[in-house]
Amino acid sequence: MSETTLMSDLPPDDLPRYRLLTGRDDAAFCRRVSEALDLGYELYGSPAAIFNGDHVVVAQAILWPTKG
Repeated sequence: MSETTLMSDLPPDDLPRYRLLTGRDDAAFCRRVSEALDLGYELYGSPAAIFNGDHVVVAQAILWPTKG
């Protein structure tokens, strides 16, 4: 994590403070969540999962932490 990321109250690259990541339950989705955590986001709540008749779709909310 860079010093710029640690010092900022806002996420990098104009990303929103709140994000809901969704996708097929696979390694690519897990990498997306891991990358967001590496940027400094924190998990918000529990993940959700549904079966759409073909495959499992998951969702995970993440938040950019606020100082103070």
